[in-house]
Amino acid sequence: MSESFTSRLPGFHRLSWQERRARLTSFGLLSPQEFAALVGDAGLTVDQADTMIENVIGTFALPLGIATNFVINGREVLIPMAVEEPSIVAAASHMAKIARAGGGFRAHADPPIMIGQIQLVDVPDPYAARVRILEHKAQLLAYLRDPDSALQRAGGGPRDLEVRLRHHPALGTFLVVHVLYDVRDAMGANAINTACERLAPKLEAIAGGRAVLRILSNLADRRLARAWVRIPPEALAFRDFSGEAVRDGIVAAWAFAAADPYRAATHNKGIMNGIDPVLIATGNDWRAVEAGAHAYAARSGQYTSLSTWEVDAQGHLVGTLEMPMAVGIVGGATRAHPAARAALRLLGVQSAQELAEILVAVGLAQNMAALRALATEGIQRGHMRLHARQIAMAAGATGSLVTRIAQRMIEEGQIRLQRAQELLREFQTDEEGFGVE
Repeated sequence: MSESFTSRLPGFHRLSWQERRARLTSFGLLSPQEFAALVGDAGLTVDQADTMIENVIGTFALPLGIATNFVINGREVLIPMAVEEPSIVAAASHMAKIARAGGGFRAHADPPIMIGQIQLVDVPDPYAARVRILEHKAQLLAYLRDPDSALQRAGGGPRDLEVRLRHHPALGTFLVVHVLYDVRDAMGANAINTACERLAPKLEAIAGGRAVLRILSNLADRRLARAWVRIPPEALAFRDFSGEAVRDGIVAAWAFAAADPYRAATHNKGIMNGIDPVLIATGNDWRAVEAGAHAYAARSGQYTSLSTWEVDAQGHLVGTLEMPMAVGIVGGATRAHPAARAALRLLGVQSAQELAEILVAVGLAQNMAALRALATEGIQRGHMRLHARQIAMAAGATGSLVTRIAQRMIEEGQIRLQRAQELLREFQTDEEGFGVE
């Protein structure tokens, strides 16, 4: 890696895509082969895709952008983000720039403990059966230990066993056994499901019931990741907005989400706007992380904000985010997809916990961007400026016409497909009149 490497890349967004590639290449973070895979020049082939899912007919591409300016746990990080929505990469990069005034983001992730669930029904004495299962905990955990398991040789494996009682009119009282399993650097679904399948007959024999579901839980609340940021108010000031006004507006906007589930749903979607693109770029199961996040947001019985924003004794804005983060850097698409492997290399992560820390920091940055916009100039200003380019392209514009049409629509305040089509015809006529082809 170049000694001059920094994620602070002023003017990066003004470069052409070719110039951005050249700038990243100069850092030496990736080999030429890895870089080609990351940018799509030599990425996932149809033959490779055919081994990943069923009924393959091709591949599907998303724009891949790089969020700049991030400092996470004192380390400069470039963030690959695969996403189709304009403004997300720009917003994350801008908030990361502001966060540098307070030293960047700090983050921490729990050990990678996942939960497997085994449902036991038709148990004649469920309360006594719970006690019997717990009496056999040591033997059951020992039964799950496998010296031939690569994951267990790496230090993972079964850690604990819990038994819960649940009731539903359709089933009466039934048992749910939780297997707590350390999955190391994997997302862990296969390891957990295998352990549940293996343990089910033993539990049936002890409880005297019947095992039905045997599967992991995506509410990975033993595998939480946390990020926090502290920003001096002067770093928040822009245009006619003072730093104190921006700070207090962010806190007020967060309080709305904390108190109202209708607002919280959109608030948390904004957090996932930052996290999902990195999950996709690294080949992780973004649906699992989404499910865990929203379930965790409702753990109190009311759906609420995943983040918190407050003002400390020195007047600094302080933001925190805590959520389940079941991610991996080995196995699945992270190994099979060449672009995912290259994205992980670009991030420079050495463990799933480190990836989780980056993800939650990006989510907090994206959350701050949305709250800052809502509390000041409104969410549409920056978003619609970028959206105008998409509308221009949808109308059929190419090359320099995209910029010209987008700029005219912004000036007119008419960012609509019909207006883009009218402007395209107008500009094409002008070019033809001047003999431009």
